[in-house]
Amino acid sequence: MRRQFLALFLLTVPAAQGGDQPQWGEAWTRNQVSKERNLPAEFDPRSGKNVRWRARLGTETHSTPIIAGGRVYIGTNNREPRDPKHQGDRGVIMCFRESSGEWLWQLVVPKRAEDPYFDWPHCGIPSSVTVEGNRVYTTTNRGEVLCLDAGGLSDGNEGPFRDEGWHMTPDPGLAGNPSPVAGAEIQPRRRANPAAKSAHLLQPGPTDADIVWVFDMIEDAGIWPHDGAHSSILIRGNHLYLNTATGVDNTHKRIRTPDAPSLIVLDKRTGRYLAREREGIAPSIFHNTWSAPAMARIGGRDRILFCGGNGIVYAFEPLDREPVPGEVATLKKLWQFDIDPTAPKTEVHRFNQNRSEGPSTIFAMPVIHQGRLYVAGGGDTWWGKNESWLFCIDPSGSGDVTRQNLIWRAPLGYHVMSTPAVAEGLVFIADTTRTVHCFDAETGAPLWKHEAKGDFWGSPLVADGKVYIGSRRGDFWIFKASRDKEILSQIDLGAPMSATPTAARGTLYVATMFELFAVAKDPKK
Repeated sequence: MRRQFLALFLLTVPAAQGGDQPQWGEAWTRNQVSKERNLPAEFDPRSGKNVRWRARLGTETHSTPIIAGGRVYIGTNNREPRDPKHQGDRGVIMCFRESSGEWLWQLVVPKRAEDPYFDWPHCGIPSSVTVEGNRVYTTTNRGEVLCLDAGGLSDGNEGPFRDEGWHMTPDPGLAGNPSPVAGAEIQPRRRANPAAKSAHLLQPGPTDADIVWVFDMIEDAGIWPHDGAHSSILIRGNHLYLNTATGVDNTHKRIRTPDAPSLIVLDKRTGRYLAREREGIAPSIFHNTWSAPAMARIGGRDRILFCGGNGIVYAFEPLDREPVPGEVATLKKLWQFDIDPTAPKTEVHRFNQNRSEGPSTIFAMPVIHQGRLYVAGGGDTWWGKNESWLFCIDPSGSGDVTRQNLIWRAPLGYHVMSTPAVAEGLVFIADTTRTVHCFDAETGAPLWKHEAKGDFWGSPLVADGKVYIGSRRGDFWIFKASRDKEILSQIDLGAPMSATPTAARGTLYVATMFELFAVAKDPKK
């Protein structure tokens, strides 16, 4: 089945066994597979069995934990403030000590208050960080890209950004509880009554984040945020590639910024805006842009793979030339693949709340494994049709490859938000109809499925011959990673799960909406 093209690919995966997990997914490929070994097949928070430590978070945690440099990072909200000076609804990234779960510092970001749909109440920071050395990169609830120092302010303010107090202080002019009116406009943060704000300035302390630089995607890239950014930044050399989370306005029927980019490139050292896609994606975004980019080496060349909110998968050439100051370069598209070619492509918002027909979108990340591209998508979970699929695609060629590059397609449930995990000839994925699936990676043949007790928003992790995944009902499942279904354990964690489990240095990290668990076979190590 199209085996001849496999010889054309050389896939480089710079991952080491037993090391950090510095970004969401395996290296560039975004595959939800870990080389960790000796991980537990069961644990019990009530008795403490196999639990190294547990840490309280906020009350909504949609971010996947990231482990790097002896620290664990996770996004949450501020419903249970760690610092009394930070009160009220905020976006938060917490940093813990990897060995003990000791809380070290946090980034606290005020909410946008013009309109709930710009920054959904109590959603926190759903994005997962990406760590390289002593730099932590993330997108915030305010539509910003931030570079943080991994040590926080406990070791001083490294700069060049030195206005952490200003950044963490809410805008007085935007306080209150505004209603979601259709004519709402975004208030530029840097111009939001600085004199009034200075009178109420919060003073940063040693448990606050040290911001190195800030890039405001709303003001400087022209995006229109919706609900909340759910991004995981990809690093290639000195460049950051990220989805912008641009989408519809509060009517859910209008793209207010039709020229907004869905994929941008920044300089990781300074935050300078370097490049963007110009494929006209924005007008056909049905809801939002939530799929983070991946990278693969195809035919000896790096390729940036990106799934748009319009249901189309793109391959771009990476940026290899620094544009002149003031210039924003255009990413060169190599090919595109439409996961739903017969669906409507224009005036897509007339299908809002139509569960029978309409456009498709892609929430999950694209995954590259052994020269094949795996993508899951279909109707929007909240507003779209009840139909979704898992695709296996040949990622070579140029132009529109929709017709010729499909290797196989397999039906899923009504909707899918999960990223596939591909290992040992098997593909594992879950959907929002409470089902975990296992497919043959070569042919797409269904091998087994399991109906759980809750919907799945997170993705499966394959590690140590096991499949780990948690549901929105609060049940955490551990399966044997095999062609035959075998349940190793089911654990009731008592709270919904949106995050994907992560493994690093013999420890499994599991986040519920309320708590982060570090789980290991020998929890005393």
